[in-house]
Amino acid sequence: MFRKFQNSYFAYFLMYNFYFLAYALFSTLISVYMLDKGYSASQVSLVVSASFFSSMIVQPLMGILNDKIGIKKVTIYSFLLINIAAIFFMQANNLLLLTVWYSAVLMLVNGVNPVMDVLAARSPYTYGKIRIWGTFGYAMGSQLAGLIYKFISPQAIFIVFIGMMCVSILGVFGIDPKHNQGSKKAAQIKNDSSIGQIFKNKTYLFYLLIVALYSGVGNTGHTYIPSMLEHSGLSVHMATTVVAISVICESPLIFFSYLFMDKVPIKKLLYIPLGILLLQYVIYGLDLGLTSKILLTLMSKHATGMLLIMVTLKIVANIVDENYLVTAIALVQTARNLGTILIQNIAGDIIDKSGYEMMSFFLAGVMVLVLVLAFFLKVPNKSNQKLFG
Repeated sequence: MFRKFQNSYFAYFLMYNFYFLAYALFSTLISVYMLDKGYSASQVSLVVSASFFSSMIVQPLMGILNDKIGIKKVTIYSFLLINIAAIFFMQANNLLLLTVWYSAVLMLVNGVNPVMDVLAARSPYTYGKIRIWGTFGYAMGSQLAGLIYKFISPQAIFIVFIGMMCVSILGVFGIDPKHNQGSKKAAQIKNDSSIGQIFKNKTYLFYLLIVALYSGVGNTGHTYIPSMLEHSGLSVHMATTVVAISVICESPLIFFSYLFMDKVPIKKLLYIPLGILLLQYVIYGLDLGLTSKILLTLMSKHATGMLLIMVTLKIVANIVDENYLVTAIALVQTARNLGTILIQNIAGDIIDKSGYEMMSFFLAGVMVLVLVLAFFLKVPNKSNQKLFG
């Protein structure tokens, strides 16, 4: 029976679906959870930014560990530590403890996150057929978080989170990623090669700057869009429903990624989500009413983020040696965290002083800068590279 489970589609389903379900459960309502406890938006930003800072430190190390000793071992140990940290977070009763244990959980969750897309691309199945379960899991988690928050208790969210992570661990035991074989080859390369060779790549470093800025905008939205919708008149339950449906809206992009991701020029693929993000925050800032905010969140919140994840995987695979791919993707996540720390703290201060509309205009301004930088990015197209087919 275990042989049938080993490297089966069901094993990948368990790992992906329940990992992203748990991720959504834990992070979707952090702003609402803390604001309801009496903390300010600036304090919410402090807690979330601390989690991104800790992630920024740990992710390169996890990338190197994955390349050296294998994805499977690192992922299993990370998931077990996540559950332990979540237990302590449930007991946190002041700002310091909330910050420490939220950071511990997100540090490990974000450390695993970059690997998930590499696993999908290197599984025996097409990228879309694996990654689609992450989308459905995240949507279910967002919706479930709102229901648990409203009808049971905020604390119950974290108990369910631990249970979902345990199910995901079962899936990890069942996978046999190709990358584990590649890690043996990577281990034969000198220890100083991975980071050293990556940081000599000027195109890669320039793209990290672009990633830091647009990810700061996207992650700030992830933190504050639920509370912005609540501030505009929606209940917590309805706000999480909107977020859940917005996640489902990304599913066609993932499932049919093989039709366009390996065929459309990379720069065109990059401009589309960046332009949509700019439009999104301009309309939020204009405050054209609750309906416009809901529609825009449904259409763009997660679809743009998912497209940028796939584009980033493709860009990095085009400009970095395959032996260093996991490390390079981990460093991309580090850049995301650095950008989020900077932009989210500024955004939190703006909300406290001037409201959500001014925050949105600030984020739109950052996106204008990102589009200008993207114009100067030069990425070679590898004609024989088929990550999504």
